[in-house]
Amino acid sequence: MSNGTGPIVISCGEPAGIGPEVAARAWSAICGEIPMLWLGDPRHLPGDIPHRTIQSADQAMTICADALPVLAFDFGSDAVHGHPQPGHAQGVIDMIAQGVAMVRDGLAAALCTAPIHKKALKDGAGFAYPGHTEYLAALGGVDDVVMMLASDQLRVVPATIHIALEQVPDQLTPKGLRRTIEITHASLKDHFGISTPRITVAGLNPHAGEGGTMGTQERDWIVPLLAEMRSEGFDLTGPLPADTMFHAAARARYDVAIAMYHDQALIPIKTLDFDKGVNVTLGLPFIRTSPDHGTAFDIAGKGIANPTSMIEAIKLAHHMATRTT
Repeated sequence: MSNGTGPIVISCGEPAGIGPEVAARAWSAICGEIPMLWLGDPRHLPGDIPHRTIQSADQAMTICADALPVLAFDFGSDAVHGHPQPGHAQGVIDMIAQGVAMVRDGLAAALCTAPIHKKALKDGAGFAYPGHTEYLAALGGVDDVVMMLASDQLRVVPATIHIALEQVPDQLTPKGLRRTIEITHASLKDHFGISTPRITVAGLNPHAGEGGTMGTQERDWIVPLLAEMRSEGFDLTGPLPADTMFHAAARARYDVAIAMYHDQALIPIKTLDFDKGVNVTLGLPFIRTSPDHGTAFDIAGKGIANPTSMIEAIKLAHHMATRTT
């Protein structure tokens, strides 16, 4: 487990994307505040940001303010911006695993992952996971994890994630929703310093079903489940119509919103705070954050990528690590 005081380790992500650039620029912006360490091939970093190759994580604590500490791995070739190289795929995967190992061994405080390109990893190295989250769960030896999107204005958790909208009613189950709420509740207490988390739950259907006239899931099992969990001590409201949950006065009444599907959760936070949103994986035996954007191949290498989400992801990882109980 993390010791809470080591550097934030940043896995390189897809070298052909903006990950190395935003990581380097994030270091440049906050190098005096939070110790950090980058895992990857130094050739893939932008040339205008100073970096220094180190041999161990503890060195990062002493040189971080002068240069980006790099634990160097040889990927075999330079990055070609916008064009993933099959030969880099295994290295990208290995950097994630290395970062997890460092946090779990107490050599780093938390892991911040730069964006990957799932097709490139599958084509180049037979990557068998739908994405980062599932691979991290496997590395952590856990079955149930939760994706939270967080910013200063809103925290939101989708109960179902990367599935077709038509599959949501079947995939959304009492057991799954209960587990999502339990993991979110525990993480808010352990990593965010919220002693009694206030959780609001959205309905699945328009107007939260309106008594069964617009869908029956709320009436049939969501309302009874939330009532049962309230009796167990959870501070829950809902199910509420999703279209009235995200204005300023509503957000002041809860610490996190549980949404029923991907876009119901991500549209509000990306509308409110597009640049500062952070992806957090809850339920892992280590802390992991990530910027809430992809590889952005179209602007990679142009020096115009916005590092704000990466900066916020590093800050949140540090905040969570120092609050761990």
